[in-house]
Amino acid sequence: MPGHRNAPIEITPLYCVCQQSYDVNRFMIECDICKDWFHGSCVQVEEHHAVDIDVYHCPNCDVQHGPCLMKKRINWHRHDYTEPDDGSRLVQAGTSVFVRELQNRPFPSAAEILVQMQGHQVTQKYLEKQGFSYPIAVPQLGGLGLKLPPSSFSVRDVEEYVGGDKIVDVIDVARQADSKMKLREFVKYYYKPHRPKVLNVISLEFSDTKMAELVVVPDIAQKMSWVENYWPDDSFFPKPFVQKYCLMGVKDSYTDFHIDFGGTSVWYHVLWGEKIFYLIKPTQDNLALYEVWSSSPNQSEVFFGDKVDQCYKCVVPQGTTVLIPTGWIHAVLTSQDCMAFGGNFLHNLNIGMQLRCYEMEWRLKTPDLFKFPYFEAICWYVANNLLETLKELREDNCQPPVYLTDGVKALITALKNWLKREVTEQASEVPDHIRPNHLIKELTKEIRYLEEQSGGSKPVKSQGCGPCPLTRSTLDKARHHARRTARRLRHHHHHHHAPKTPSNLEILELHTRQVLKRLEVGPFEEDVPFSSTVMAKFNKTSMASAAAVERSLDNNLLLVMCNVVPILVCRQCPTSPTTEEEAIEGMLSMAGLLYPQRPEESSTAQEPWWSSLAHQFSDSGTLQAQQHVRKECRAELSQRIQENKNFMDNQSSGSNSNSSEAWGDQSPSQCASSPLRLDPSSGTDYQYSETSLSPRHPSKRPAPNTPPISNQATKGKRPKKGMATAKQRLRKILKLSRNNHFLL
Repeated sequence: MPGHRNAPIEITPLYCVCQQSYDVNRFMIECDICKDWFHGSCVQVEEHHAVDIDVYHCPNCDVQHGPCLMKKRINWHRHDYTEPDDGSRLVQAGTSVFVRELQNRPFPSAAEILVQMQGHQVTQKYLEKQGFSYPIAVPQLGGLGLKLPPSSFSVRDVEEYVGGDKIVDVIDVARQADSKMKLREFVKYYYKPHRPKVLNVISLEFSDTKMAELVVVPDIAQKMSWVENYWPDDSFFPKPFVQKYCLMGVKDSYTDFHIDFGGTSVWYHVLWGEKIFYLIKPTQDNLALYEVWSSSPNQSEVFFGDKVDQCYKCVVPQGTTVLIPTGWIHAVLTSQDCMAFGGNFLHNLNIGMQLRCYEMEWRLKTPDLFKFPYFEAICWYVANNLLETLKELREDNCQPPVYLTDGVKALITALKNWLKREVTEQASEVPDHIRPNHLIKELTKEIRYLEEQSGGSKPVKSQGCGPCPLTRSTLDKARHHARRTARRLRHHHHHHHAPKTPSNLEILELHTRQVLKRLEVGPFEEDVPFSSTVMAKFNKTSMASAAAVERSLDNNLLLVMCNVVPILVCRQCPTSPTTEEEAIEGMLSMAGLLYPQRPEESSTAQEPWWSSLAHQFSDSGTLQAQQHVRKECRAELSQRIQENKNFMDNQSSGSNSNSSEAWGDQSPSQCASSPLRLDPSSGTDYQYSETSLSPRHPSKRPAPNTPPISNQATKGKRPKKGMATAKQRLRKILKLSRNNHFLL
């Protein structure tokens, strides 16, 4: 057609004998004759072999020009073995000369610094008390909770479970250079009678493979791990997997001195073979020297062990497990063919050192490939959870352990610095649901309070006090949930009401904390009557504190905790409207449904507190809405009273009702951890969590549902589908015992 010009057709260049387009993720090599490019896998050239080729001829050109020309070895002590051996160049790490000299060097024995322990002794309680500052050696597998394949497990077995097509990072030890190859190619290399090179695999993380089922990490690593305890399931960032590594090294493999990414601690078990660790303590001076050495252009020519006062030699034989603490500088020599399993974990005991190691990586411009994935994000999650921990300890008048206080201080400094960096950096790892400046402010307030208390005369309990555990048992989760709800209510009242005489609810909350400190109830037993299991223990442990409350409460409210189910016992309480109101108040408080009054309503002492619910959750706040709420609560209570009388009568007459029937379709733990929501019929959802999609992330997609508050109890999990609403929870937890006794 006249005047018509066809649009240019974009032609993608094709390469290799396979005629595929260029793929940045695949190794390619250029032919020195025809200048065409070929995939290494298509022409049978491995990446680590390419450096040995001086002139490469592709399959088409080698017909006319002959095979490739290989480089000639001139020396055995340099990474580039073609350098002239004139005696002027120093030995470099990893070369055969270096390894031979290293094996002949004398070193002080690691017995001076190594802590020998049995597996059952390595507990979180022990490390929190004694600290985790020196390496631990466990000669036997038992007691660690560590599950591994048998010692007959081979490199071929790894290929079978992981898959031969898995791309693995392989270190060419003599060059201290990293390359990639398929696992099946490494297995072929491993079983060659004469290996042309020393290749080492140290970073095969197999959590996403079938082999993951064969390995269970040590109990101590699971219980202390930040990722296991604090990483939310609904996080925008992908969860880091650094807990399960398989290491396959041949004799004379060497890894030069390093600190594990993010200052992580390491568990390490030799399945068969032997490893030798060269350990250096992370003192201030040694860390400063390490940073200078790491950034030095002649780093490979300087053995870092010669730069410090002490470098210890630790031989790890078959069947031995070692735990290396945060920040320890170490090199590793494989003295014989070896398979080992290991993993990395961050924890609360050495937060400051972990942050220092991370900052050092940042200054050294360490590539992301060799850094802990989303290190800053996990620190924000941890800070958010430690804030709750500090508040709970303060409410219990319990002094936090020193390591935790020091760790939070270090976190505050790091978080402030990271926020400042965001001005110039594109990427940010602040989670969307966290308000960073508010979090830092609240943490600072808690630390300031602790410093004021330590300088004052107010007595506090010691850091080892019983009611202040930092473990995550079932009862701790319930305590955390109840304390958090009560604290938010009190915080709201503090900002909206003038000081007043403590109410029955406040006295009840005080008594709750006192009872929880002494009460330890076992798991809920489905077929055992409540009175025979819980009440006996309750009567024994709580009568002293109950006496004080009985003098203050007309209806003699007593609070106990059965597993994670709040139980309210009202003894000899008449069914008058006043008692109904107070009973509902206690019930809703324990269910996490008590909401504060509006400021203008605080002066109306005669009006039941729950009449303010109409103001909270309706647009008009009219009297009709108030009456509707009051009427619904009373009707609900009356209905539950009658239903549960029948229920308890059936129980006493021999009916076999198990716990799943009594609690509907939910377990007690599900009821206790249900999100705080209103009746769906109201058309409004209400949560205590603060919804704050950070303006720093305009490109991030908001979650379909507002995520719950991430804390130690919930681990940031979303509400499961079908979880009870607030009204459903109220219905399920109202239970009557005989003789008009309430069970909540």
